[in-house]
Amino acid sequence: MKHKTMFLMLIGLGVLAIMVLIIGPEKIESAIKQANLWYLALALIIQLLIYGLWTERWAITISSLDISIKRRQLLPMLLVGLAINNLTPSGRGGGEPVRAYILAKYSQSPTEKAFATVIVDRGLDTFPFIALAVLTIIMAVLYIKLPQWMVFTLIFCLIILIIIFGLALYMSINREFGDRTIRWFLRILKRVSTKIHDRIEHKAINAVGGFQDSMKVMITDRRVLLLGIPLSFLIWGLEIFRVYVIFLALNVNAPPEIIGIVFVISTLIGMIPLLPGGLGAVDGMMILLYSYAGIPPSVSAAATIVERLISFWMTTILGVAVLPYFGADAIEKMSKKL
Repeated sequence: MKHKTMFLMLIGLGVLAIMVLIIGPEKIESAIKQANLWYLALALIIQLLIYGLWTERWAITISSLDISIKRRQLLPMLLVGLAINNLTPSGRGGGEPVRAYILAKYSQSPTEKAFATVIVDRGLDTFPFIALAVLTIIMAVLYIKLPQWMVFTLIFCLIILIIIFGLALYMSINREFGDRTIRWFLRILKRVSTKIHDRIEHKAINAVGGFQDSMKVMITDRRVLLLGIPLSFLIWGLEIFRVYVIFLALNVNAPPEIIGIVFVISTLIGMIPLLPGGLGAVDGMMILLYSYAGIPPSVSAAATIVERLISFWMTTILGVAVLPYFGADAIEKMSKKL
């Protein structure tokens, strides 16, 4: 792991450690010790189910392009991508090129087709998130009485996300706009290095064309939208339900609407490419918002720690563990991202 990545992870862990010290480690430890193990086991099962649904959603986009790959190979590819997202300050997008690279290699399909499946998969996830984020900001104002500056910050972040998503979608399906965009990037690259520009110009333009053709096929495939979007809503619902179960394990019946608000806001904060996987920022925001909503700080911290152990650290460890299965070149790709 590069020194920069390690340094940023230490900063994130440091932020979390400071909050734990302020609340009181002994109080948090006491709350965790009283946890119901059956509920914790249920939270783990829910997370495993989410992995399965993520895999199924990706498989839907892959099948629309007639890419031949076994489902049992998709899950470890997905975990590798999620692990890199968690380890890089890239707005949860650093692992997607590696996921596409591995899919292209093992299915022997063009890289642009494999990358298109990943982009559509992320897009299917973004549609319900934007809808939930709009509803969340409205509910946050009504239920949690957030400070005005925080509401404006969330609205600003959401607007930026919608703009980026809209531009990326338009570039993916509009050949002229896509060509203009890639040529603009190439002109910038030419100022930096003429040699690199000349080597990749033709390849880049052809790749964008193949990528756009693949995107159009998937977007016009009713099965992708009719199955993918409901699956995405189900996944988001299960993620919020997992947090609810964790609170039940800590003997707290937290209001589901509060959990949903905090989860979506924290996810939005985690998309800002500052710290790896939002480490520290997401944890701190969750603890603050739960406490702001009236849940005791010790329970808020305990629930956040358990939740992140399941959703963040377990996912990261599994992704890194299965990486050697894909060979040395996949490890090299990951090391470059880090």
